[in-house]
Amino acid sequence: MIEVEPSPQMWAVLLLTGLALVGYALERIPVELTALAILGALLVLFQIMPLENGALPPEELLGGLANPALVAVVALLVIGQAMVNTAAFEGLVRLGATLARGSFPRALVMSLASVTGISAVLNNTPVVVIFLPILRTLAERFGEPASMVMMPLSFAAVMGGMLTLIGSSSNLLVAGELRELGETDLGFFSITLPGAVLVTAAAAYILLVLPRLLPRRGEPGLAFDGKQFIAEIDVVEGSPLIGETALGGLFPSLTGVTVRLIQRHDRPILPPFEDVTLEAGDVVIVAATRKVLTEMLTKTQGQVLLTPGARAQGERPVQRRELMLAEAMVRPASRMIGQSLAFTAFDARTGCTVLGIQRRARMLRTRLMELRLEPGDVLLLLADLPALERLRSDPDVLLMEWSASEMPDVRRGPLALLIFAGVVLPAALGLMPIVITALVGAAMMIATGCLNVRQAARAVDRRIVLLIAAALALGSALEATGGAAWLAGVMIDIMAGAAPAAVLSAFFLLIAMLTNVLSNNACAVLFTPIAVNLAGGLGAPVFPFALAVIFGANCSFATPFGYQVNLLIMGPGQYRFLDFVRAGLPLILILWLVFSAFVPWYYGL
Repeated sequence: MIEVEPSPQMWAVLLLTGLALVGYALERIPVELTALAILGALLVLFQIMPLENGALPPEELLGGLANPALVAVVALLVIGQAMVNTAAFEGLVRLGATLARGSFPRALVMSLASVTGISAVLNNTPVVVIFLPILRTLAERFGEPASMVMMPLSFAAVMGGMLTLIGSSSNLLVAGELRELGETDLGFFSITLPGAVLVTAAAAYILLVLPRLLPRRGEPGLAFDGKQFIAEIDVVEGSPLIGETALGGLFPSLTGVTVRLIQRHDRPILPPFEDVTLEAGDVVIVAATRKVLTEMLTKTQGQVLLTPGARAQGERPVQRRELMLAEAMVRPASRMIGQSLAFTAFDARTGCTVLGIQRRARMLRTRLMELRLEPGDVLLLLADLPALERLRSDPDVLLMEWSASEMPDVRRGPLALLIFAGVVLPAALGLMPIVITALVGAAMMIATGCLNVRQAARAVDRRIVLLIAAALALGSALEATGGAAWLAGVMIDIMAGAAPAAVLSAFFLLIAMLTNVLSNNACAVLFTPIAVNLAGGLGAPVFPFALAVIFGANCSFATPFGYQVNLLIMGPGQYRFLDFVRAGLPLILILWLVFSAFVPWYYGL
């Protein structure tokens, strides 16, 4: 049925495929180096031992570097970083957190259910593009690392593609191949029932088991822990705080902070603040975490939080671009010890604005600029990159490098959303390939200042570029040398004489494994004719075997290069190759068992 004459080139490619997977999994050497070594080995192999038909010249093997899928992924990573830089989805995330009533698991379930449903009728790549910054921000809001939401997002999008004929490009390829082979056309909902069974099993795994297997990387860490900073809120003219009255000693707008003191002209007002109404000119001394202070700055762009240094300079520093938040500790031998911030002129000397001061085990009710500094005090700073660079050599404070994070520029949030819609909508509606819209969108994000060139370059993960280039080269080599077809033939020979249900089960498992090395579309094209021949040889209906191709080709969970959306979430989730194997392989086995139990029973095999 499948006759492939093994060749030295085929054996060499199969060996290189195995070595690549082992190298990616063990990570004894960097993933980038493994990918480059595989590319180099393939180039040398087909230069020394070219195929008879002249296939796989160097330009074809290196074509992955210019592959539209890779270009789209790189551009989408840049766009995603722009959405984070501008906090464009902050309002939507706050709404989601409110609807979820402050529960991270409930918010995650709602988000993943939306992803699965939308992916059933839209290409899953733009769906992941939409939800990636949303879930990233949602995780940060609940204090969870991005690694806990990125892989569930990708898996949910892929599973949604199993619900309808248009859910995945590989589904349409299988339907087209069946039509050319004279088989019955597949309808829009032909795969929905068995697909729903598989999606239900996958949802249980994604929600109950997957969180236990995922690494906790990209955590907020100490910079976002529960330690409190003393900060000042200046009730300036036009502030939304004017006229707000304390209820039960708490001000409704000042959530997440503890009000320590209200300075009204020369008169301090101490707690409890029963029936106190804020007036223009009041200075509110609060204790709050860095996370809360950051949200106040981001949300109001200085309308609520106005720093002491800004008042002295008569400006609002939060209007500057490329601002960073960082922490610096007062050194034990610092000249600033025993002096107030106003006396040291720290803001003017360093170019860093002090937002707050953290001092352990002390209840502070002193205005920020009047507080006398002590060794070990931690200053929360707002500054641009040049100022932070200068602070590294400052003899009075020790910059905590790990604490630096960029401040979102929310003023450009609406513009970023507009560009984002221009990227996603044409691709989702099939009006234009996503590679074109993504490239134009990335250029627009940079041109309009939603992010700069440095930030865009940092958003591109070199691992992804080299992984997909090597994976595409290996996939082309497996197809050209007949390695994939040879593996299918071996499986068929082994299963000779077995019951149709057993052959169907093994056929599904073979495709599900190979689709993590080949592309899902390559598997769809390669195995659809095999499915028709298998069914004919066994005297069984073709449709169950077509389902094995459709669902098996979508089981791209065990490698980052198995599916485009896996590559999209690899960088933001800070995943390694082995993370996909550890989390994706059990899901493939679960889907294989559910498919093997349900489909033969339902279709009477």
